[in-house]
Amino acid sequence: MKPSELPRRAGVGFKPEHFAAIDATSQPIGFLEVHAENYMGAGGPPHAQLSKLRQDYALSIHGVGLSIGSMQPLNADHLARLKIVCDRYEPESFSEHLAWSTHDTTFLNDLLPLPYTEATLAQVCNHIDQVQTLLGRQMLLENPATYLLFEESTIEETEFLAEVVGRTGCGLLLDVNNVFVAATNHRLDPHDYLKRFPVQWVREIHLSGHSETTDDAGARLLIDSHDTAVKDPVWELYEELIARAGPIASLVEWDSDVPEWPVLRAEAEAAGAILHRAAERRAA
Repeated sequence: MKPSELPRRAGVGFKPEHFAAIDATSQPIGFLEVHAENYMGAGGPPHAQLSKLRQDYALSIHGVGLSIGSMQPLNADHLARLKIVCDRYEPESFSEHLAWSTHDTTFLNDLLPLPYTEATLAQVCNHIDQVQTLLGRQMLLENPATYLLFEESTIEETEFLAEVVGRTGCGLLLDVNNVFVAATNHRLDPHDYLKRFPVQWVREIHLSGHSETTDDAGARLLIDSHDTAVKDPVWELYEELIARAGPIASLVEWDSDVPEWPVLRAEAEAAGAILHRAAERRAA
């Protein structure tokens, strides 16, 4: 099984509106990431652009539609299309979410949470085994941003993720914004969560912005919206994590209200500066 091997640098989620700027000159980024589902067609501008950029940049393919946490079987057609994309581009990394998004024949277009029980653990591991066997490569599993907790959960999220790694040999994608969003929503300490996270298995980090609203009771509620710059508390958590764990491939996501390329590039450069300082400390 081919392991995930992204460079330990900062990257960005690729958006077609940035193609001309990225292609015009060499950019100070370590890798690009794309959503697998956007490249499941046979051809056209998406493939032309990505094929061109793939010549110069490492690539991470990030799935949003496998429904790894579903209690029903994985969609065979979706898996087949995913394999075609991965075989076509040979990415340095492939990742998916610890979530579910399908029911019967309906795709819900959302990343929904699941209870952490022995039954869901077994199903998630079974699905990851199927994906890794088909693709012939290691999959990274991303921690979710959640807005509710399940009473039937019997396993802590960090323990659940560690057990998945132990049973399947997959790696982890640690989304720091998801940590802050979920911890805030559940009145938990994000620093404590990160201390318990099995960082030795993390092969990629995600950073993004979030928005704030209130729930029906008037309490503060954070939304993993990916429509703003990375917020200061998330940067602080990230710097704390990198200081402890060392440099890890880190991606800036910005999926809605996408800014001009220099703005996104500056976010990646900020992450890159934190990675560089950590590398210098380790070298010293």
